[in-house]
Amino acid sequence: MVAALDGLPHRLLADAARAAVDEARADASAGRPVDPDAVVAAARARVDAARHALLGRVVNATGVIVHTNLGRSPLPGDALAAAAEVASGYSNLEYRLDEGRRGSRHDHAGALLARACGAEAGLVVNHNAAAVLRVLSVLARGRVVVVSRGELVEIGGGFRIPDVMAESGARLVEVGTTNRTRRYDYEHALTAATALVLRVHPSNYRMVGFVESASLPDLATLGPPLVVDAGSGLLDADTPWLGHRPGWLGDEPGVRQCLDAGATLVTFSGDKLLGGPQAGVIVGRTDVVARLARHPLARAVRPGKLSLAALQAVANTYLDGRAAELPIWRMATAPLDDLRARAEALAARVPGAKVADTEAVIGGGSLPGRTIPSAAVALPVGDARAGAALASLRAGRIVARAAGGSVVCDLRTVDPSDDDRLAEALVAAATVP
Repeated sequence: MVAALDGLPHRLLADAARAAVDEARADASAGRPVDPDAVVAAARARVDAARHALLGRVVNATGVIVHTNLGRSPLPGDALAAAAEVASGYSNLEYRLDEGRRGSRHDHAGALLARACGAEAGLVVNHNAAAVLRVLSVLARGRVVVVSRGELVEIGGGFRIPDVMAESGARLVEVGTTNRTRRYDYEHALTAATALVLRVHPSNYRMVGFVESASLPDLATLGPPLVVDAGSGLLDADTPWLGHRPGWLGDEPGVRQCLDAGATLVTFSGDKLLGGPQAGVIVGRTDVVARLARHPLARAVRPGKLSLAALQAVANTYLDGRAAELPIWRMATAPLDDLRARAEALAARVPGAKVADTEAVIGGGSLPGRTIPSAAVALPVGDARAGAALASLRAGRIVARAAGGSVVCDLRTVDPSDDDRLAEALVAAATVP
């Protein structure tokens, strides 16, 4: 008796079975022998492949902390619990309990994040690209936006600042040069048609050498509103939740400091260095934020209750001074000695493995060129077998990288609770032909 297929909805199981049967029929029509057991095995292989491709948890052993392809950084337990609580029933998403009337979804996470970075007001959209689009569409449609040529960036997914401006209806005026833009470059471009000055943080590349850019205080005194796309979402450049500023942050700007320098609005990501779910955040002056919230585009880019609940929990973590507990900061600041001790313990369990010094990165379009010293378990397999060994790890939902003929698993991005799983997978990968 042939065991039934399982593990997927009936329709998907039926599709896998039909595809395997169709292949067998094609073989029979061509005069090739058909083995019933092989047909069942083919159907099972299709089911296993389909299950493997479904969205699910993986172990990130790449050393890229905010790994876009792997879902950015993990959420903290508080955020997961908050999202689960809101999802399990009804909520006051757009209802003011004290007044018994309709409220705004911006009363929650947006207001708290504004408080956490010293802004007057804040609102949340579904991602930072939407935040930039919303600001430009509402404040600059049919008018001029002045921006440095050195800031006309493209980030992942083909998101280009000039294209976003075109979609918003704003007219781009480029000033300065690729590597040097001064205050007077902006000043000479201002006209009665200028709606705002835009500063875009080049979050996914670094420009070094003969470079210069106008300071935010200089731009804030030009007259038009200054909007800063801070990108990565570093809430405060001083990182008071850590008690010090890590050197690997380089010159990464903080949202609080942008506001203190005179920015009217600052946009940034809810994930990345903020450590929350994917979202876009706009903070700044109350009257301008209110204008953005009233605009019809607000509905098209508004976030759902799960993202807002998770982001509210993250905002509270910052307000409580506990942001060091967020996974993004916990991983980034894990002591190197602790990582090496874990690597030594793992290497002792995997024949042929050794400890390797590595360099982790924040990733996700943040802190380009900046690295964080890390430690890894390296399994020498040779260049010819590296691909097969990596595939073996991926079969166990572990993503690593190859370097110098070895499979390298950087432990800065591996939760210690996954060490046993990683050790078992490496032992299996070592035997792959």
